[in-house]
Amino acid sequence: MRFNPKARLDTSRVRDVGGSAGGGGGGGGGMRIPIPGGTKAGGGIGGVLIIILFLVLTQCMNNGGTGGSALPDTSLDGSRMVGTDTGRYADCKTGADANSSPDCARVAVENSLYDYWSDALPAQADVRFQPEAMQTFTGGTSTGCGDATAEVGPFYCPVDATIYLDTTFFEQVLQQQLDGPSGAFVEPYVLAHEYGHHIQNLLGTMGQVRTQQGPNSDAVRLELQADCYAGMWAKNASSTDTADGEPLLLDLSDEDIQQAIAAAKAVGDDRIQQQTTGRVNKEQWTHGSAAARVKWFQTGFSEGTLQACDTFSVPTVE
Repeated sequence: MRFNPKARLDTSRVRDVGGSAGGGGGGGGGMRIPIPGGTKAGGGIGGVLIIILFLVLTQCMNNGGTGGSALPDTSLDGSRMVGTDTGRYADCKTGADANSSPDCARVAVENSLYDYWSDALPAQADVRFQPEAMQTFTGGTSTGCGDATAEVGPFYCPVDATIYLDTTFFEQVLQQQLDGPSGAFVEPYVLAHEYGHHIQNLLGTMGQVRTQQGPNSDAVRLELQADCYAGMWAKNASSTDTADGEPLLLDLSDEDIQQAIAAAKAVGDDRIQQQTTGRVNKEQWTHGSAAARVKWFQTGFSEGTLQACDTFSVPTVE
C-alpha cells in the first residue's frame, strides 16, 4: 500500500485523546469489528476476549431504519468529543508523511474512505453522505454509546457517528491473543469495516436488526455487510481522488488484499470460539464464520456495489 507523496491530508475528522480514565465496562452499543464486546473469557485461554455483540436499538440506531437522517456535526470541535486532543496527528500533512508514519497512514486511510464513500453512497443509493469522525485513545474513553475500554476492540458508535480505536489493539489483541495477521493493510481493513457501519447508519440498515445471534441472524448479516463494504472500498480506493484532484492511495498489492483476507479469517466467530472455548457453537455467532467474512469481503471487492452487498436479501449468508 503506497500513498501519493503529493496528496494533502485532512486531519479535521481525526483526533487522539491519549490515556483516559473513561471506560468502565465495554460501551453501550457500538458496532465493533473483531472483538464486539468487552468480557474476558473465563477459563480456557486466560485473557482472550469472547465475542458478544451488544446492540442498543433504541438509543444507538438513531436513524430508525429510514436512512438519511441528520447525524451530529463531525467538526471535532470538542462539543461531541470527550477529552483533549493530544495533537498526535498534527504533523500529518501529505501522503509522504503517510508513507513514513503509521499514525499518518491512519489519517490517509480515513481520508481515502471519506473520499470514496462521499461519491459512492449518493451515486449508488441516492442518500446524502455525511462524514464520520475517528478518535484514537489508550486504555479507555467516553463515547456517545457509553464508556469503553481497549477490550472492546475498534468500534463504531452510531450516536456520535464516530469510529473509536485503541491503537494497541492490533498487536496486543489481534496478533498476540488471537494469533491474527500482522501487516500494513490489516488496520485499513478494520477501519474500512467500521466505516461500513457508518454507511449502514446513513442508509438506516441498523434499524433492520432484530435477531442478534446465530449464523444467519440479523446481527451477523449486518457485520458481513460491513465486511462487504470494506471490500468495495478496497476495490476502488486506488481510483479515488482527494479534494485537490490528487489520487491518495496509489495502489493496493495482492499482498495487501491477502492481509485483509487473513484478518477476516482471524476474527471469524468459529475461529475465535475454537480458540477461547475449544468448541464451536453457531447459535452464539454474532459476526459470522471465518469463511463467511472472507466471502463477503471478496464479494465487495469483486462486485463493488451496494446491491451486491445486500446480505439481508439472501436466504443464507454462510
